[in-house]
Amino acid sequence: MNASQRVSRETVRRLRKREGLQVRKKQKKKRLLGQSTTALKQAQTPNHVWSYDFVHDQTTDGRTVKYLTVVDEFTHEGLMIYLNRSITSCDVINCLAYLFELYGTPECIKSDNGPEFVATRVQDWLKARDIKVRYIDPGSPWQNGHNESFNAVFRDGCLDRWSFYSVAEARRVVDQWLEEYNEVRPHGAIKQMTPRAFAALHRRPVKQAA
Repeated sequence: MNASQRVSRETVRRLRKREGLQVRKKQKKKRLLGQSTTALKQAQTPNHVWSYDFVHDQTTDGRTVKYLTVVDEFTHEGLMIYLNRSITSCDVINCLAYLFELYGTPECIKSDNGPEFVATRVQDWLKARDIKVRYIDPGSPWQNGHNESFNAVFRDGCLDRWSFYSVAEARRVVDQWLEEYNEVRPHGAIKQMTPRAFAALHRRPVKQAA
């Protein structure tokens, strides 16, 4: 066989197998999973359990827009919808830090095993603030039902009704939609009250630093 002749990888694999030689098997890559520090819990008070997740959409030019949604599972408030072309673990930390200043710290945060949530940087940051985490089991979105429900309403009531030309335009519309969701739309699970009105009855004011 001269240098110009080549044998495909599959041919070599077939010959090795025929001769009884060891054939290397393709290994399935493992996905990094987050380490939960608490069991699944039903929220009993404001700031008991928060949950967060991502929603994906596109602007009219076909470019991706990613939405980080954060929900208080007791009050049903949409605490934040942060959006950008991409969202990193640092962005997740910055969003949480802002919400902690605004609402106080939750006892537990629940999410799936998305890389932005299981990142060591995020886990260490939450651990340093004594905040427990619960990562739902892979393929079990019902374990994050409150956020799944919020995201479904968000997509149906906002994203599926608007075509955005830019991130700036999306931010304006999404901010307005979130305000209406929290302050106008009654929720059957909280006695037909709006999330903001229900929260006002139960949430303690956040202590401001001196």
